[in-house]
Amino acid sequence: MFYRENGQFKTSYRADQQIFSILQDRIAIALLLAVAFVVVPLLASDYLFRAILIPFVIMSLAALGVNILVGYCGQISLGSGAFMAVGAYGAYNFFVRMPGMPLIPALILGGLCATFFGILFGLPSLRVKGLYLAVATLAAQFFADWMFLRIKWFTLDTPSGSVSVSNLQVFGLPIESSVSRYLLCLCILAVMALLAKNLVRSAIGREWMAIRDMDVAAAVIGIRPMYAKLSAFAVSSFIIGVAGALWAFVYLGAWEPAAFSVDQSFRLLFMVIIGGLGSIMGSFFGAAFIVILPIALNQFLPVFAGLFGIEISTAGVSHAELMIFGGLIVWFLIVEPHGLAKLWSVGKQKMRLWPFPH
Repeated sequence: MFYRENGQFKTSYRADQQIFSILQDRIAIALLLAVAFVVVPLLASDYLFRAILIPFVIMSLAALGVNILVGYCGQISLGSGAFMAVGAYGAYNFFVRMPGMPLIPALILGGLCATFFGILFGLPSLRVKGLYLAVATLAAQFFADWMFLRIKWFTLDTPSGSVSVSNLQVFGLPIESSVSRYLLCLCILAVMALLAKNLVRSAIGREWMAIRDMDVAAAVIGIRPMYAKLSAFAVSSFIIGVAGALWAFVYLGAWEPAAFSVDQSFRLLFMVIIGGLGSIMGSFFGAAFIVILPIALNQFLPVFAGLFGIEISTAGVSHAELMIFGGLIVWFLIVEPHGLAKLWSVGKQKMRLWPFPH
């Protein structure tokens, strides 16, 4: 009975079009933000920040960018790791080559580098789609790996392509502790998620979804496929590039091109598929599933096996973790192909009707 909108009347178009139209949703989001920004920094341990929270926040941002391209515009991409790498190395070059460059502008410039890179490799989407487009974007991954390994200018002539950053500051405040790194990533994620949510509800977002559903019909009603597809690549690549810069600067600190391999691209695609295509909330669910589940399996598998008197080596735990993780992904896609966001939506609809069956 507590999740009802009875008596919540909309008296203007502005009120009817707000993101969270139900009062209970607004209260829940406010409480969630309060917990994320206030309670978690006060109670979480250093291990929790480094192993779970910071990777989860950054990967949620990257999955958000992938979801705009794959979920909302329907353009299959396997080059997300390359866009993250371009954002990371672009931000690194601006940060190191320009003395006194603040961190936030460096992250934005890194995202813009990823934007141009994404538009370049998004051009094939004007002619091909489906599996052929996925292969074309996969070429971006191989090209980025070659570029950052062979062209030494991007890595300041480092032979191995490994670079590092230190003394990070935002508005004069040092970003050294785990709490400060977490809050920086969380603030960027909150701003990006709000902008993305409003963007997909705007005219350009409706164009993306029209292209996704049927591009020929969208062109007939006046939507320009070139503009819609390239704008989706641009926005998606920018968000993924900023996430890649955060992953390198804040989480890794020192990295090489292997940190943004094709495995990262597949991991991001799995986040979007499991979380829910075409859902901002699904990006968070998918990132939580991919980031937290392997750690949970790694921690609880030896304990669970010990209950039956079985000892599992470290290598065995690693192999079992991969098998269980893969099996859960396949099982989940069979049971709910629309992702965790669909389950969340169904649960909310049932709560709006509970306890009545009709």
